[in-house]
Amino acid sequence: MRILITGGAGFIGSNLVLHWLQHHPQDHVFNLDALTYAGNLLNLKEVEGNSNYHFLHADLRQPDVVKNIFIENKIEGVLHLAAESHVDRSISGPADFIETNILGTFHLLEAARSYWGNSPDPRFHHVSTDEVFGSLGPEGAFHEETPYAPNSPYSASKASSDHLVRAYHHTYGLNVVTTNCSNNYGPFQFPEKLIPLLIHNCLAERSLPVYGDGRNIRDWLYVKDHCRALDLVFHRGQTGECYNIGGSNEWRNLDVVHLICDLLDKELGRSGDDSCRKLITFVKDRPGHDQRYAIDPRKMLRELKWSPELDFQMGLLQTIRWYLNNQAWVEQVTSGSYREYYRQQYNV
Repeated sequence: MRILITGGAGFIGSNLVLHWLQHHPQDHVFNLDALTYAGNLLNLKEVEGNSNYHFLHADLRQPDVVKNIFIENKIEGVLHLAAESHVDRSISGPADFIETNILGTFHLLEAARSYWGNSPDPRFHHVSTDEVFGSLGPEGAFHEETPYAPNSPYSASKASSDHLVRAYHHTYGLNVVTTNCSNNYGPFQFPEKLIPLLIHNCLAERSLPVYGDGRNIRDWLYVKDHCRALDLVFHRGQTGECYNIGGSNEWRNLDVVHLICDLLDKELGRSGDDSCRKLITFVKDRPGHDQRYAIDPRKMLRELKWSPELDFQMGLLQTIRWYLNNQAWVEQVTSGSYREYYRQQYNV
């Protein structure tokens, strides 16, 4: 197949591109990415020489460009991951989230509908988040029928794009599936998100910011387990259906911070007064901070026989070791020097 993966230079996207080329070596993978601050082609350096991998520098906010990509590359399937994704950034600057996550998804849907016509075979897989469901109380978990209740500009923009995808299926018959995942972690995550930020700050002996009292709870999912799930849903999911992908792995934010500190102390030989725990700093809570997320993934297990393979402590240890072994990557993405690589290699 000729597969378009949007946002393929980002965290989850680059892991998915690597997964796809490994597990579907006959497919042609077209990576569409606008190369914003979190998009990094160095994540995909190992596949640059693969004749079935193609990078397309483009912005979903340009509808004519998106339509031409379908025509010129004969796209037969889409996995749509491109999005502005950081809650804090959406609070300080919501416009980019509206333009990329809502209008960008609209332009992609229109391009797919125009190029594929009434064919039932090509598939549009929309990748979303558990944040569209809002905040949970102390009990229960989000399931596929949970009503939407987004509480940030980011989650509201993703909820809107989810509804657009659903509407294009029911109105135009587009072959769509939607997945909503819990918090991902693993290699290639930009160090603004909790886990890589904590690792980076521990190594630099900077403060480890914890919002509020640190009791907010998140469900954590290793990114490679997520990629396996996306592969299954794209190939075997039922048209028009939604699937929740979660790690069944709830942790309080403060407990995650403590675990990262303890694992890093062991890896670095720190203890006592040198422990990373001394860097923990409680900061003012973010506006509209959801208290708890938890995904019910039983539909994935029941229908597609998927469940996460890696438990959180082992996945977190692997992630920490990846960041320790890839400090040059961290330095490049935090300094912005990798953009020179783009300019030289891709003339962007």
